[in-house]
Amino acid sequence: MKAVVYERYGPPEVLHFKDIPKPVPKDNEILVKVHATTCHVGDTRIRSFRVPRAHWLLMRLFLGLTKPKRQILGMELAGEVESTGKAVKRFKKGDEIFALVGFNFGAYVEYRCLAEDVSNEKKGMIELKPTNMSYGEAAAVPGGGLTALGILRGLNIKKGHKVLIYGASGSVGTYAVQLAKYYGAEVTGVCSTSNLKLVKSLGADKVIDYTKEDFTQSGETYDFIFDAVHKISRSRVKGLLKKDGIFRSAHSSANIQPDDLKFLKELIEAGKFRSAIDRTYPLEDIVEAHRYVDKGHKKGNVVITVIPSEKNK
Repeated sequence: MKAVVYERYGPPEVLHFKDIPKPVPKDNEILVKVHATTCHVGDTRIRSFRVPRAHWLLMRLFLGLTKPKRQILGMELAGEVESTGKAVKRFKKGDEIFALVGFNFGAYVEYRCLAEDVSNEKKGMIELKPTNMSYGEAAAVPGGGLTALGILRGLNIKKGHKVLIYGASGSVGTYAVQLAKYYGAEVTGVCSTSNLKLVKSLGADKVIDYTKEDFTQSGETYDFIFDAVHKISRSRVKGLLKKDGIFRSAHSSANIQPDDLKFLKELIEAGKFRSAIDRTYPLEDIVEAHRYVDKGHKKGNVVITVIPSEKNK
């Protein structure tokens, strides 16, 4: 089968196609025919090894000191169950699923085996695909959606709370806006001019264009401030926090629960949650997709279609 691999760290051009054996599911695994995955900012950072200096050695040991240990990127996917191991009970051939693949990555492939009983962000999470989403839309949910949910839920947001989300137009930010509204908050999103309409469409009550206005000088105070792109510090926004206000960033610990992907699926099917798709590329254009994400201006998510399908449109 066809896979996109990288055998050294570097620019998008290190990605290339390689034929590898089609996997065979173990007793507790499903074999998924991958219809769509994403080009996540995490994929681009791992590919180029752009990691925080404080985590450099730990990440090198995990990812590979001189070259990548895990040579296939991709953190999330959506597809169809091709076959199942003999012990599998939750899924059957033909089921449409979406999944977070976990810290082993490996979604840039035509087929991927996943253990059906995984239930955390390290090993992965799998659920039936929302009935009202395409494969591409569903593939974009697990990474950013679970991160936003795992962090915001821990804040115990309630009706009447005021929440400011910095980087509201990114993958995590677009989901955070929707979740904060779901919890009843008054939401202010901070983004650039070209993204104001998108953030407003996701339910933000107010939107601040950071290219034209210094949001720290607005005179407003908030119960919670969430930096969804990890670009600001608490010290910069402490004057915007109420007395007992809380600051969190996308790099804060996310308390992701086993049923969280199922919860997001239910929100999606109820029409209360959606993925924002910026661009869609075929797998053949994966290098171009990485180049685009490297620019740092994507809106929401960038989808990669592995199998062209009406359901990806």
